[in-house]
Amino acid sequence: MTNQEKFMKQALKEAEKACQKEEIPVGAVIVKDGKIIAKGHNLKETSNMATGHAEISAINKASKKLKSWRLSGCEMYITLEPCAMCAGAIIQSRIKKVYIGTMDEKTGACGSVLNLLEYKFNHRVEAEYGILQKECEYILKEFFRNLREKEYK
Repeated sequence: MTNQEKFMKQALKEAEKACQKEEIPVGAVIVKDGKIIAKGHNLKETSNMATGHAEISAINKASKKLKSWRLSGCEMYITLEPCAMCAGAIIQSRIKKVYIGTMDEKTGACGSVLNLLEYKFNHRVEAEYGILQKECEYILKEFFRNLREKEYK
């Protein structure tokens, strides 16, 4: 198992926590110097906040731990391609690289609908795609399948 797979498995555990709370199962972890320094999962419904995304939670926790908004040298592992808000937060926090499990064809802002990471902002973020893609897709598909079943009962 590669380091990328190891860290994405941790992001998948975060996604499972979201799923248990009936949140869209998205998880994120932030790694610095080969160690996880922050984790997050979706809490949008629980918190009643539009900013309750996994990436925002992980960024806030990492910033608190490092006592800096600059997360230079950090990498983020995220089960689902970030939206525009989260891609912007990733850029603003100076994260070095993101590893994305699966793409979001409806709201993805790192390659699907648009790619904010390619714009000439003051900071560029590298990206790698398809880390444990099948597992990342599966948890989302199962969540929405179960949700549809509940709606039709």
